[in-house]
Amino acid sequence: MEKKVILVTGGSGLVGKGMETIIKSDKREDEDWIFLSSKDANLLSKEDTFAVFEKYKPTHVIHLAALVGGLYAHLGNNCDYFRSNVKMDDNILEACHQNKVKKLVSCLSTCIFPDKTSYPIDETMLHNGPPHPSNAAFAYAKRMMDLQNRKYNEEHGCMFTSVVPCNVFGPYDNFDPLHAHVMGALINRAYQAKENGTTFEIWGTGAALRQFIYNLDLAKLFIWVLREYTEVDPIILSPNAEDEVSIKDVAMMILEAFDFKGEVQFLTDKSDGQLKKTASNAKLRTYLPQFQFTSTRQAIKETVQWYIDNYHTEHIRK
Repeated sequence: MEKKVILVTGGSGLVGKGMETIIKSDKREDEDWIFLSSKDANLLSKEDTFAVFEKYKPTHVIHLAALVGGLYAHLGNNCDYFRSNVKMDDNILEACHQNKVKKLVSCLSTCIFPDKTSYPIDETMLHNGPPHPSNAAFAYAKRMMDLQNRKYNEEHGCMFTSVVPCNVFGPYDNFDPLHAHVMGALINRAYQAKENGTTFEIWGTGAALRQFIYNLDLAKLFIWVLREYTEVDPIILSPNAEDEVSIKDVAMMILEAFDFKGEVQFLTDKSDGQLKKTASNAKLRTYLPQFQFTSTRQAIKETVQWYIDNYHTEHIRK
């Protein structure tokens, strides 16, 4: 039996930790999983990247590492987001090619799709127009990952593919209110408001609509993609379109999970970002028609409890 050595970059982050949790109960005898963190290698450095490949000699790679952040982290930092992600992704792709990695699965995002488009979006629409200006640099950098996957396949026969998740959240998320995505930032603010008896603030009108996926659900799907999915074309990993919720509703679910009874204020002078980016999971459903997603309400409840239990530990990025 040939052993698979599966290297996961960004292994200490939200999705990587979810994957590590799932693998503990779903590890196969022919698989060795290695979860890298930024302490193990600087993936912005070609030398460090190639050195870590030489050290572990992976046969398969899941590439999660990225410079990421929420709406307000992207505003004013687009140059850094573009340059860092392009450099990191190029290093990983070339290291996989040079080391004859059998399969690479990279992580994109529904936020990289065109801003002006019809809904729901699907995998064929990725390059059909410019992304929302607020995160254009990150979006274009990640679109290049799809382009490079195709070219490495055409020119070298590499099995490089990517997944496109919607908004991910769960244990081990980034809860820093300035750099987190919306779910992590709202959970942080709700905790602080309850602890300090202050007003809970929601940035924007709360009208923007989003699909959310629990990191443990995404981890299960990522592992399926690594083991079973054979297309170079990307695949959207998202709950059903009708499970889309408004930011206002998400905020209320978070407050319910905290049993918060205080004042709530919408800061309507703040940007809502892209108002809608509904994604179709029709392609995923052709492969896994019976996959059960955790409801947003239940996933929020579990994440809030994890946050409370771990607030004073090193696990919380706040």
